[in-house]
Amino acid sequence: MWRVMIFSVSRRRFRSKVDNSLSRPAGPPHGPSAVTRPPAWVTVDPVNVDVTPLPGIGVRKDFGLANGRRVGVVTHRDGTIELIVSKSEDPDACLASLPLRAEEAATLANLLGAPQLVAQLIEEHRDVPGISTRPLGIKAPSPFDGRTLGETALRSRTGVSVVAVMRAGQVHPSPAPDFLLTGGDVLVAVGTSEGLDEAAKILHHG
Repeated sequence: MWRVMIFSVSRRRFRSKVDNSLSRPAGPPHGPSAVTRPPAWVTVDPVNVDVTPLPGIGVRKDFGLANGRRVGVVTHRDGTIELIVSKSEDPDACLASLPLRAEEAATLANLLGAPQLVAQLIEEHRDVPGISTRPLGIKAPSPFDGRTLGETALRSRTGVSVVAVMRAGQVHPSPAPDFLLTGGDVLVAVGTSEGLDEAAKILHHG
């Protein structure tokens, strides 16, 4: 449920630069070499994130949007998380907040992060005929929740390569065959349209 919150605490901010970039893959990508060029070094303009201690509550981390509002999260001392949006006329006043469970926060992070990575890979493979990039989710009741990437046999069964895995907003580039999959993961896959369709079926049905 949305709730209105007002932070009357004076804001003591610790400004930090957040560089939204992906780590350069350290090892060879998973899959056939024809379609496994690893993700490029993806960089966007740094964002200033303000970190504000909230005595007795937790920590607020937020940043300014182009429209003047601020958006961020409050991590409470008990580990709960709230997504917050400030009033445009008063950055200390919270217009609305949305409590999130850990798995919900992880899913939201994946939804925000995966499209950027997929867009970059689409651009990378634009000149490769017949090759596409697509996010493939590990959703319940996937038979591969709790099993390794190698157990999916996606490469041998479909020719598709998994070049990265998004988990809780973190990018795991070039996952090895022993990479353990879990529900909520988003696999960034590269291959033919037919292969990607088949890979999606395998991840869902086995």
